Amino acid sequence: MAFRLAIAAENCYDAARMALKVGRRDVLLGGLGMLAVTGYARAQDDPAAARPKTGDLLVRDGDDGRKPLTPQDIAENAKPVASWAMDPATGVVRSGSRFNRLMVGRLGDVFAFTAICTHDGCDVTDWLADEHMLSCPCHYSKFDPKDGGRVKDGPAPRALPQLPLAVTDGKLVVAAVFTSKVGFESQ
Repeated sequence: MAFRLAIAAENCYDAARMALKVGRRDVLLGGLGMLAVTGYARAQDDPAAARPKTGDLLVRDGDDGRKPLTPQDIAENAKPVASWAMDPATGVVRSGSRFNRLMVGRLGDVFAFTAICTHDGCDVTDWLADEHMLSCPCHYSKFDPKDGGRVKDGPAPRALPQLPLAVTDGKLVVAAVFTSKVGFESQ
């Protein structure tokens, strides 16, 4: 038994024998990494930060009463309404991440696209009524809601992700998840 323990002790990790030095910087970086991981995990557990889900209702940004939007609330060829998805069971508005912000408009049918420009992440808040286009005020990318949010002009590298909608009991509801990844590709 003593022979076995001697072999085991000889093969054990020993920082001094391995000439491994763990400095203050390594400890700090490791601690920062753990904070980032736990912060990310908490954000994933936050229902307000979760992406819109099928069946969520839409509510106007800034509406403390959380009144669900209806197709009649969205005017034809008018500036789209900034809005958020809301879990109908819990009443949690998914406003914990700016990547969940939506621009809801109408050109015949009601549409919803992310408010995050695919170029540099600015908010797509402008509406060009004469061209029927969503526009980013930062670098002037134009997106066509009648063509799936495709880029028609400007530096944006890809279309705006669309959030498919349906009407249930007269209210606008999320019909499916975003059509592509919400986010930007800063260059």
